[in-house]
Amino acid sequence: MDWHILAQQLVNGLTLGSIYGLIAIGYTMVYGIIGMINFAHGDVYMVSAYLTAIAIAVLTGFGIDSAPFAIVITLALTMFITGVYGWSIERVAYRPLRGSTRLAPLISAIGISLVLQNYVQLSQGAKPQGVPTLVSGTVRLGTETNFVQMTYIQILIVVVSFAAMAALTWIIRSTSLGRQCRATQQDRKMAAILGIDTDRIISTVFVIGAAMAAIAGVLVTLNYGSFDFFIGFVTGIKAFTAAVLGGIGSLPGAMLGGILLGLFESLFSGFVNTDYKDVFSFALLVLVLIFRPSGLLGRPEVEKV
Repeated sequence: MDWHILAQQLVNGLTLGSIYGLIAIGYTMVYGIIGMINFAHGDVYMVSAYLTAIAIAVLTGFGIDSAPFAIVITLALTMFITGVYGWSIERVAYRPLRGSTRLAPLISAIGISLVLQNYVQLSQGAKPQGVPTLVSGTVRLGTETNFVQMTYIQILIVVVSFAAMAALTWIIRSTSLGRQCRATQQDRKMAAILGIDTDRIISTVFVIGAAMAAIAGVLVTLNYGSFDFFIGFVTGIKAFTAAVLGGIGSLPGAMLGGILLGLFESLFSGFVNTDYKDVFSFALLVLVLIFRPSGLLGRPEVEKV
């Protein structure tokens, strides 16, 4: 095995894993605070891809040709609008059913997922869409024949992903909002007795998760340049796999699970078979659920008596 091939697959896996980690944060935060899985989260990521294309088209129409400025504005607008989507999903699909069985919100979230898919398909069309290349150029290491390359957009993906994760970790650990989130997660009733608006905190968690998915959507769209209305399903399931692998409910676990899943998938694609990489990812999910259901950094749930 040539070293440069392995190194290139590791670079690709790190880039892919950073995206999975960002999306997995939404799953793990929602599960951590209300104990439920938001299966519409992958489609929020899909919506952010379309918002990215719309924002870039509008900025181009106004004659803005500065790539850094266009990316920052696109990122800010997409995060804000997808945050509204996340808030709406919590209000429509989860809050009215919070006191019911666990199955009801799950079915409701799947219904919201189908609504988002069909809404985007009808409004934007079923054909794949694309965006122009805003960031070009590569960094190469090695000789002319044996080298490892990483594009500028891949570097941007890794840097922004880890920066977003670091900022979110600081918010959860060191701010008043973070303390309220942790209190709501540990005991919602006691947090409400102590004066915390738990409904507002839960809505905020949905907004934060959607914003993280928006960052992933913008970066992936700029990297690959094309997308369609169905990209949220497979990517969402893989991000859920990453959340379970790292330990659902754990923010560091979500990022770790995403990185590991991206690396495993990239190595499998490069050295085994690209056609079965999705099968490999879902098989990994089954194995994790069988042998370590709490994940790598998760804690087993202890039933209080």
